[in-house]
This record gives sequence, C-alpha cells and structure tokens, in this order.
Amino acid sequence: MTIDPSIASEYVDVDGLRLHYLAAGQGETVLLLHGWPTSAYLWRNVIPPLAKNRRVIALDLPGFGKSDKPLHGSYSFKYYERAIDGFLDKLGISQTTLVVHDLGGPVGLYWAVRHPEKVQRLGLLNTLVFPELSWAALLFGASTFVPLLNAWLVSPKGLEVAMRLGVENKHRLTPEVVAAYQAPFQDRDARKVLLKSVQRLTPKGLREIEEKLPLFQNIPVSLIFGTNDRILPDVAKTMQRVQRALPQARLSALPGCGHFLQEDEPEKVAELLAAFMNS
Repeated sequence: MTIDPSIASEYVDVDGLRLHYLAAGQGETVLLLHGWPTSAYLWRNVIPPLAKNRRVIALDLPGFGKSDKPLHGSYSFKYYERAIDGFLDKLGISQTTLVVHDLGGPVGLYWAVRHPEKVQRLGLLNTLVFPELSWAALLFGASTFVPLLNAWLVSPKGLEVAMRLGVENKHRLTPEVVAAYQAPFQDRDARKVLLKSVQRLTPKGLREIEEKLPLFQNIPVSLIFGTNDRILPDVAKTMQRVQRALPQARLSALPGCGHFLQEDEPEKVAELLAAFMNS
C-alpha cells in the first residue's frame, strides 16, 4: 500500500472508538470522507496537492479502513454524526471544508446540516443526497439483505468486482490497490459491519438532509462527478438538483471517469478542489 511519505497515518480515540485517519499539510482544515467499500486510502493521491497550503485529513469512518468495526455499533446517521463530531473535537477543529464521496455523502451531509456553523465550504463527489434513490441504489441496498448474495458482495472477490465496476481506467487498479481495499474486511465480523453500514442508513436521514440543504446557500459549494458512473447512474441528475437548491454551486463533470473518480483521475480531482478552495 504505497502512500506518499508526506502523508501521516494517525489514530485517535473517540467515545470508545479507535479511529484512523491520514493527514498532511498545515493551515485551514479540509475533511475528506470516503464511501462504500473504501477508506481514507481512496484519497491518497488527492491529498498531497491539496496539502500544499492547507491541513488535509481523510478519516476512516467507523466500520471502514483501519478504524474500529464494533459489531454492536448501530451505524445509523446519528452514530456517524457523533463519530465525526467527536473526531473533529478531539483534533481541536472548530471549522472545516467538508468533501464527501459515495456513502460518505449522506453521512457527512447529515453531520453538516446538524452543525452548519462548522462548515466553511462543501464539496460533493459522486454521491447520494436525496431520499429518492435510483433503481441501482435500491437494488444494491436490497441485495445486502439476501443470504449468500450479501456474503459474496463483501467477500474479497465481491469487493474487487465493485471497485472494477466503479473505475474506467482499469490499469489504475493494480493488485496492490485492490488488496488495500480488501484488507480491512478479512474477518467475518468486519464483513457483517460492512453490510450494516448500508442497511442502517434510513430514508428519514436523507429527508432531513434534503430539508436542510438550503442552510448552505451562503458558503462556496463544489460539485464534481465522473460522468461514467455505473454505480450511481443518476449522479448527473443528483448534482443538478443540488445546484438548483444551492445556485452558487460550481458544477464540474469529468468525462472518462467512473464512480471512483479519485482512482480514475486523482490529479484532475485535486486540481478542481484546489481551485475551488483557493477562489
């Protein structure tokens, strides 16, 4: 798992959870949140360019990466909200730019709409936002409850298939990179938690996000998405809908990128985010 040596791998204890994160740089804070089934590792090639004049932190959400994966955890919206808020408090961060992807979108946005005073800027990359889900998202959510199929979904082979489905530039997914995404889910309990992380996020949380999204009409917002997303095929419509709710949002479509655009075109993603944060 080769990562730029400028990036530190750190741990912090929050309410009985040991949370892992990657960090680099100094200055204003940027918090990067990954989605399913990835980790802070997804951001490894985006962090160094962003960290030239700011402090960049990529958190492994509870249940993912090298963070704790307690089987008894609820993995609800409120569970993640407490973890994110406690994590920032423990690091002494009172305000941050928030950048989210995939499942990290609803989880991060739920925290954000409940703590809007802590959000300086907002960046959304190929994510869910609204309670009206696409057929693909509904089918995926339902599949996590189907015996045998759900076990395959979180198996090493299932995780590899998910990553390859979400990337256009397949050469980027070397055996080393695939192994890095598989590594956190080697035991049965970790795989059960990975399923729970999908199953416990209810439409009620998404409705609250939709209702409170206008809270961010007075801060800079960036919407960046890969146009060839086979995991969230309606992502363009989602981003356009966010832009209607937040007219100041800057919309950037990346052709030739799939769902995991941080793997497909990390340099372009970092360039767009840096330009957004510097403007």
